Amino acid sequence: MKNIFIINGSHPFAHSGGRFNETLFNTTISFFESLEDYEVKSTQVGEDYNPQEEVEKFKWADLVIYHTPIWWFQIPFGFKKYIDEVFTEGHQNGIYVNDGRSRKNPNINYGTGGLMHGKKYILTTSWNAPKTAFTLENEFFNQKSVDEGVMFGFHRMNAFTGMELLATHHFHDMEKNADVPFELNNYSAFLTKNIFALNYE
Repeated sequence: MKNIFIINGSHPFAHSGGRFNETLFNTTISFFESLEDYEVKSTQVGEDYNPQEEVEKFKWADLVIYHTPIWWFQIPFGFKKYIDEVFTEGHQNGIYVNDGRSRKNPNINYGTGGLMHGKKYILTTSWNAPKTAFTLENEFFNQKSVDEGVMFGFHRMNAFTGMELLATHHFHDMEKNADVPFELNNYSAFLTKNIFALNYE
């Protein structure tokens, strides 16, 4: 039995209704619920949650799947609040014990105090920016990928807890040129590929 914890980091704000990430979130839940030997728990950060209960979900999970849109080159403020509250609640309670350093030599071993070793995570992001904004010379992101650029800190956050990245999947140009059925079909193939790999590690 594999335990899957799925988080929708989107929430309604201004002109963003969060519909695509809601669809993605529900698609992921349905994907795992259709398989044998998987148990699913989920959270929508735009709804009420209890930080202590959320910590228990992280402790329970074998795989955490984060879905988030990108607003102004960062995760939504509600999602950041969720992480701040839940990970702080997890201090010396399953998420991390400390920053990993000792007072005898504080210059080394930073980021090694995580308690979630053996767990993996998947990250999806959705963007207004087209993929070419990241890949073409002289375009906006200076040929820095999503994972090496905007989401670098998010990945280090998870590494701090001890979790290991399984895979990422990024959705581009979702405001002006979205083909949602096409994107969801590609996403289902992505899930199938990576869950197969997870099961046979």
